[in-house]
Amino acid sequence: MAGGDSSPPEPRLVVFSGGTAFNCVAQELKRFTTRVTHVLPVSDDGGSTAEVVRVLGGPAVGDIRSRCLRLADTSTREARAVRALLGHRLNSLDEAEAKREWLDIVEGGHALWEGISAPYCDTIRGFLVHFQSQLLRRASEGFDFRNGSVGNFFFAGARTFFRSLDAAIFLYSRVSGVDSHTLVLPCINTMDQITLGAQCADGAIICGQNEISHPADPEQGNVVDKTGRTPVLHSPIKRVMYLSNRTKGHIDYTAHEVFPQVHPQVVENVEGADGIVYGMGSLWTSVCPSLALVGVGESVAARDCPKILMLNGYPDRETAGMTASGFVRAVTDTLNRVGTDDALDHPPSTYVTALIAPAEGLVELDDDEVTALGVPIIRLSNTLKEGEEGDIRLFEPPALISTLAEIVGERRDGGDE
Repeated sequence: MAGGDSSPPEPRLVVFSGGTAFNCVAQELKRFTTRVTHVLPVSDDGGSTAEVVRVLGGPAVGDIRSRCLRLADTSTREARAVRALLGHRLNSLDEAEAKREWLDIVEGGHALWEGISAPYCDTIRGFLVHFQSQLLRRASEGFDFRNGSVGNFFFAGARTFFRSLDAAIFLYSRVSGVDSHTLVLPCINTMDQITLGAQCADGAIICGQNEISHPADPEQGNVVDKTGRTPVLHSPIKRVMYLSNRTKGHIDYTAHEVFPQVHPQVVENVEGADGIVYGMGSLWTSVCPSLALVGVGESVAARDCPKILMLNGYPDRETAGMTASGFVRAVTDTLNRVGTDDALDHPPSTYVTALIAPAEGLVELDDDEVTALGVPIIRLSNTLKEGEEGDIRLFEPPALISTLAEIVGERRDGGDE
């Protein structure tokens, strides 16, 4: 450590989450530690991500792009300009206008390039041009630019150029100034399209993450309701799985389950973690897809460290009717791979050592049931109000991260390792 500083190194955390809800605390988490491995799914098949996958194939990187963008450096004018460019979305309703703006960006004439130096411009624009060339090679597919994310297009250009998802993430992280100690990982290292399925209590299997979580309104282009406050599912979700059947938007009773390999760095980082976090957000489609992979349950169970579940402030389409204990059981069953041929049998307390919940949240805190599972509940009174009537309580980022720091810090001070 520079300057002979004898203070202990920052704690190492592994965060399992999606690309939306946890973003609101990702920046605050950097104040506690930058040694964070963010593990995200690659099965998002909605919005502009779906259009990229439809035409070019490959895994969905929307959640990864979103987290990298939130972690991006903003300390200089140029850093802020790069962040604005990669975070920009094209017109969501007018297809012709969206395409016109995209071409203006690719050709270098758009105002978004202002404030970005020539080396950065040449690097970023080079991969945007490569993405455009890939679209031209598949012109018969007809690409819809509406609501397109420039960051997604940059990612796709880098991935197809390097033929490596890891290389694309590395490049994006460096271009956007993500701290070198912070790692953003796909739960699966693949160049193939990934399809998520949800098996419901009635035996039906819903094909496609977006169909499970927040189906898009066909009259609104590629825009989806990321809050998940859409009509509830016809039957509660029992478990999530990966499917070889790429038919999305259908209820299926015969879809074939497949078992992709977990990214080896996910297991490696869990094995060295000082704390494991299951972030708030879409439980079944953001958190559980990473937990369901073979090897994750084993590594989490074997690691002796705090394992914190952050409870949502309100139920969504996936979790309507679930209580706090239901969230704990869902995480436990997913890590145990219940319903598969190689299921584990660890109790909830092996996977979850604390549940942090927003006080007055709309997810029922059934204290007795959670306690019976061996999991203590920590209520946070410092919350943010949301919703038309202010009845939705969300975590206040500083209070949440402060509580997380106390939990992890107490364990480290107690002589772990």
